[in-house]
Amino acid sequence: MNPFFLLFLGLPALEIFLLIKIGGQVGALNTVALIFLTAIIGIYFAKLQGIQTLRSGMVNLYQNKVPVYEIMSGASIAFAALLLIIPGFFTDLIGFLLLIPFTRKIFFKLAFKNKPLTDIEKENDTIDGEVIDKKKDDS
Repeated sequence: MNPFFLLFLGLPALEIFLLIKIGGQVGALNTVALIFLTAIIGIYFAKLQGIQTLRSGMVNLYQNKVPVYEIMSGASIAFAALLLIIPGFFTDLIGFLLLIPFTRKIFFKLAFKNKPLTDIEKENDTIDGEVIDKKKDDS
């Protein structure tokens, strides 16, 4: 089967299952309040992590380094914010895991296990130079 198809059907089924189980334990109103609370807290922490990643990226740019890790972190923080807005406990768990820098590095290593981040972040050994043409004006 297509993995996208399984994700498209499996994720909502898992979310509904978790909502019913947790709602049965803590009550319907508490479950709805918990969903809103995780969304608000998650968006707040996504904002903080986004600002921190932006600052780190600017420092790398000032040092003439390519901010590869910061770009990937920014994209994963945006994805985490999207997951936290979607109602459900499983998506909230994945979103919170993406917001923590330590677990984000683990996700990156799993996603890029064939090519480690250190190979991506290697600096270029190119030496910049200028060519001066020594033609004399014949005027």
